[in-house]
Amino acid sequence: MATRVAVTGGSGFIGSNVVDALHDAGNEVVVIDQLPPHRDDVEHRPVDILDADALKKATEDVSFLYHLGAVANVKHAFENPLQTVQLNITGTANALEAARQNKMERMVLASTIWVYSGCSEAEVNEETTFLPSGPGHIYSTSKIAAEFLCQDYWNLYQQPFTVLRYGIPYGPRMRDNLVIAIFLRKALGGDPITIAGDGLQFRNFVYVGDLARAHVLAMDDVAKNQTYNLEGSEKITIKDIAEAVADLMEGPVSIEYTPGRPGDYEGKVVSAEKALHDLGWTPEVDFTEGLRLTTEWYCATHT
Repeated sequence: MATRVAVTGGSGFIGSNVVDALHDAGNEVVVIDQLPPHRDDVEHRPVDILDADALKKATEDVSFLYHLGAVANVKHAFENPLQTVQLNITGTANALEAARQNKMERMVLASTIWVYSGCSEAEVNEETTFLPSGPGHIYSTSKIAAEFLCQDYWNLYQQPFTVLRYGIPYGPRMRDNLVIAIFLRKALGGDPITIAGDGLQFRNFVYVGDLARAHVLAMDDVAKNQTYNLEGSEKITIKDIAEAVADLMEGPVSIEYTPGRPGDYEGKVVSAEKALHDLGWTPEVDFTEGLRLTTEWYCATHT
């Protein structure tokens, strides 16, 4: 018998890919999003995650709730701190409460490796301690608070959870405000690619298909009340991305540098060994192949 699962934010970039992975694995998928889903063979319930009663009602018949609905754009979070706190913290509390009242098997939270930005260590894993001085960004703080709520709902109410800390995702359906999409848009339009800072800040980018696959694996009992880093395997600088995009273009592309952004995530070495050990998850698409696939999708949908 198929498992019935719900995905808040299931019409977004990562959410839509998670919906694909869950559906393809044989689950019955409900998309909880005010925007319609990208496919017509899943159920759509247009619910606002800040409406606690509506969210509870919309999830009465599901066993797993994947909570991806949130402010995910750090620039938007910087410019709209109150909205970010409401969506990322209150929205998570509403999802946990819906899971508790509906006696779900699990609530799976989409978190981020940005939670490590305030840690003193250069190399981190799921056991690394957050510092009281804070991570330096509303977005990161909101995600740490959301994770703490998951722990509290288990300790106080025995509501099981899984936290998935995303690396920096890219791939088909990515938002236009993500760095790779911005670079592709500028390159295709004949504009210079601009880099904030010196371009040496690095990310271990993870292809969205690999990221989505982990959500299926996380349904296993071993992931109950666990936290996993879903990090890419290659250290890629922003400068590397700009140069790789330029190489994929037929014509010349110029690269320019601008001042750095406040609170930007400088990058840390984030271990994904726990996900490999417990779930058998490791990235399968390397950055060169992933960028090629992403560029093909972008050109097909934006030109």
